[in-house]
Amino acid sequence: MFMNLNQYEIIYILKPDVTEAVNLELVHYYKSLLKKNGGQSIVVQHRGRRHLSYNILQYYDGIYVQVNYESSGHLVGIIEKSMRLNENVLRYLTIRKS
Repeated sequence: MFMNLNQYEIIYILKPDVTEAVNLELVHYYKSLLKKNGGQSIVVQHRGRRHLSYNILQYYDGIYVQVNYESSGHLVGIIEKSMRLNENVLRYLTIRKS
């Protein structure tokens, strides 16, 4: 059966006091979660620390990470639920590119 894959981009913002080790651990966790659930062409880009337009939970800046991948639509809910439950993630946004 042919499964139609869409391209997705998710950007998530980590708390600024997250260590580099925790950041890399989260990136590895989300990459493995994507692979385990059928994600393909996974590309991670660290966007670095940036000032937020408005404060979120008393934080004025955050660490931005961008992940591009291809998958079917069910994977979006899985990864967003995981990010919602992670206390180090301030915000996340997923868009479908195609």
